[in-house]
Amino acid sequence: MCVIEISPVVETRRLVLRAPRPQDALRLAALANDIDVARMTLRMPHPYAVGDAEGFIDSLQGQDPRRGATFLIDHEDLGPVGVIGLFEDADPAPETGYWIGRPFWGRGFATEALEGALVWAGRHWKRRALVAGHFPDNPASGRVLEKAGFLYTGEVRQAFSRARNAPTDIRRMVWLA
Repeated sequence: MCVIEISPVVETRRLVLRAPRPQDALRLAALANDIDVARMTLRMPHPYAVGDAEGFIDSLQGQDPRRGATFLIDHEDLGPVGVIGLFEDADPAPETGYWIGRPFWGRGFATEALEGALVWAGRHWKRRALVAGHFPDNPASGRVLEKAGFLYTGEVRQAFSRARNAPTDIRRMVWLA
């Protein structure tokens, strides 16, 4: 029998992946209220206010740990820098998605967080495959996924991006443990 942690904590070299807390709402809103961050996600609105962050954190209280895990990406010196989640949806394999605040781009935090989340997914969540995607105009996210071991499937899907207020192509990728 697999025991699922309600609020797992994952530690990497520089980061701690942990459940977002109400006191994180101001920081999350400040980082997420950037059109260049929000437009690279499907679900994040723009503008992104403190109320959006509070609602996001509140929504996680009802997350079934067998079907999803959402982590705040907390840097040892810099504090919260982004969010990463793993969740089941309509696909046969669970999906992962993440975002990093603009002041922290290009420092390897997304790759480090994703690699830590993948180890957790395999060991504790017992997942052998995950899917992810990125917008064609966000090749940096594709490189993060490739560094973590994801491969392109050749599939391109369309989905609605809240921040773009439009359907957007998504290049699909898969990770196999």
